[in-house]
Formats: sequence, structure tokens, C-alpha cells
Amino acid sequence: MNGRVPGTVDRMDAADDPPVPLHQHWLTRGRLLVANGAFTVYAIVLAVTTGHADRTWAIWAAAGYGVTTLIFWLTRRTNLPVLVPLLVSLAAAMAAPVVWLATRVYPTAEVQVISRSAVLLLQHGTPYLSQAAFTSYLSYNPYLPVMAVFGLPKALGATGLIADPRVWLAIVSIALIWAAFTLAAPHKHCEACRHNVWVSTVFIAACPMIAFPLAVGITDPPVIALMFLTLALIARPSGVVRAAVALGVACAMKATAWPAVPVLGVMLSTRDSARTAWRFIGVTIVTGAVLSAALAPAALANPSAFVQNTVLFPLGLTKYKTPAASPLPGHLLAVTSTAGHWAAVGMLLAAGLGFAASLIIRPPADARAAAWRLAVALAVMFTLAPATRWGYFVYPIGLVSWLILTRPPDADSSAALEIPAQAAEEQSLTASAI
Repeated sequence: MNGRVPGTVDRMDAADDPPVPLHQHWLTRGRLLVANGAFTVYAIVLAVTTGHADRTWAIWAAAGYGVTTLIFWLTRRTNLPVLVPLLVSLAAAMAAPVVWLATRVYPTAEVQVISRSAVLLLQHGTPYLSQAAFTSYLSYNPYLPVMAVFGLPKALGATGLIADPRVWLAIVSIALIWAAFTLAAPHKHCEACRHNVWVSTVFIAACPMIAFPLAVGITDPPVIALMFLTLALIARPSGVVRAAVALGVACAMKATAWPAVPVLGVMLSTRDSARTAWRFIGVTIVTGAVLSAALAPAALANPSAFVQNTVLFPLGLTKYKTPAASPLPGHLLAVTSTAGHWAAVGMLLAAGLGFAASLIIRPPADARAAAWRLAVALAVMFTLAPATRWGYFVYPIGLVSWLILTRPPDADSSAALEIPAQAAEEQSLTASAI
């Protein structure tokens, strides 16, 4: 088979030219080498400049990315499957640090909040403390009710590794990422497409964008994975309702998913119809609301606690401030004075209104255009937010990564890939013989 990826089809452009692969994944061996080299540098810098759980992850990850880079370099002229070195990076950048931190290190603040919210949910029907019980920033729970599910194993009496929310965050995130890439694959019964799904899944799961937050208990990866799933489903008109359900679950986990609702709604109005758009928006809101009410029924009786935890605390408007304080423009303005803080909030609102106007003036025409628009909007929002951190940028980075890894084949590739399997095999054998 001359070392081709299973399922590829070759084309002879000229008698003296080598076969041209038409089903090549964007993550070529060369790009994987460069990417893992960059990940190695990032992890080394993080290991030197940070401490605590972040440094622990960085040490494990630097070793894993470094070994993966070395394997790609040493095997660059061989046919070693790319999944082999990628699994090394997944084991060292995610699996090992998750197990190490979950079993040997005191839980991070995020893990403590998730675990406590699950206990509160079982005991009081709400994952939120009331304002009278706030004693520090750890008293707040900025997540929406579904996020407490990841703390339920421990709250129900589990011990050891399976009691740590990070384990379940990782399992759910990887499963959702795999499902999203599977749905986005151009061909259901193509061996090359199945191979590419696994390459994309392992690469994304092992990269710092997903592996780092999962190791330290940050809750963004499952929300990002649900956004991927939403984009994969909504790309086809038949998947609109399922996409709404997926996004509704994300919206019941964390507020960072909500900006996707108007963007995708406007896209559907342009691509399909206003009726389809309103159905999508309605199903998304109902799904999020029903899940939130089911998992936090007592919160309905105390809306003040809900607002304090999920709205005012993330905006930095509570007595105890969020530790999310990266030196981005919105935060730098907010810390100058009370007036500066309200000015930062005003800038954020103005940016939101400007973004809404852009959706009306120039609506995205398809799911890919909507993903680009959402990535830009989130990047601006996180830049201007008064309480912000660099980690929030995993959302726009994740969306751009999704667009790169799922971009459709070019016209020539698409035409070639429509060849029936038997004819493709015959063509491949003929090319080999030449």
C-alpha cells in the first residue's frame, strides 16, 4: 500500500508525477511535529513561571510533549502511525497529571467548589450558598446547576480516584469530542475518515487547551466539547433539534455557552428559515431551563443567591472578589476605581450591543461562518470583562481549532471521494502498479 493512510485515493496528474493523496488529514506528520514542539515550549515556560497544580501539570506535560516531538522527529521518514506518539502525549499531558493531582495533591479551588455544590444539591436542593453564608471567594459557585453533576460521585460516597470531579470531567469531555468529530466526518463508512476522527480526538484532548484545564479542575472542556457537538449537528438541517439539546446542556453548565445561542439562531434564520431559528432557540432555552430547575429546584425559591453566585460574582460585583484577574484591558480598567469598574462593565455591554448589530447587518450564512463569528465575539468579551483570566481564551482557540480540523475537502478531493469503494480500491492498485 506504499504507506498510504487507509482509505486514501491517489490521482496520477502526469505520467512522471508521484501519486497525489486526496484524503489527507490536515494534521500531517510535519504539523504534528511543529505543534508538539510548541506545546513543549509552552509547558516548560509554565513550569518555570507558575506553581502548585499548574506546575505539576506543566512538568508532566513538558515531558510528554517532548517525547512526542522526539518520536515524530525520529520517525519522520517512516510509516509509524501518528496515533502512537499522540497517545504518548495524551497519557503524559492528561491521564498522568489527572491521576497524580487527584490522588496526591490537595484539591484545587475549582474541584472544591464542584464537590461542595454536589453536596449542597443533595442536602438542600440547590448547589448555591446564600449571601449570609459567604466567607470567602470559595463560598461562591459561579457555575450553572448541571456542573454539580461532576461532583455527585463523591457526594454519594465514592472514594479514591473515581470520587474526583476531574476524572469525570475528562471522561465526558473526551467522549463528547470524539462524538463531535465522528458526526463531522465527511464519510460514515470510510476507513480514512474513522482514522482521522481518532487523530483529531486524541490531538485535541492532549493539547494544552483541553489537557491543562482538566488536570487542574477547570470546567471549560466539557462546555467546549458540547459546542463542538452542537456545530457538528447543526451543520446539517436534520440535526437542528439535537444541536439545540446539546447546546442547552452546555448552557445549563456554564454561562460561557450562552453567546452561541443568538449566533447560531441568526445563522439558522439565514440558512434555513426564521421558524427553524426560533425552534432552535426555544429548544435550547427550554433544555437549559428544565435541566437547571431539575438539578436545583430550591434555587427557584431563592433567586438572589442564584444571581449572587452566577452573575454578580463573575462580574466582580460581590463582597469577595473572584481570583480571575489576568492583566487584560477590562480588568486593568476595573481595578482603577469604582468608576473604572463600571466603565469596564459598560464597555462589555457596548461590545455586546455592537456584536448584536453585526449579526443583523451581516448574519453568518452557515455553521462555519457562525463559529468564526462566535470565536471573535468571545475573544472580545473575555478581553473586556472586568473579572477575566487568560484561560477563558480556550473557547475562541477551541472554535478555531475545530474549524481547521473539520474543514471540508477541496473540490478535487470531494469529487475523488465520491468514487465507490470498489472503484477506489481498483484505482489505488492501478496507481501503485504505475
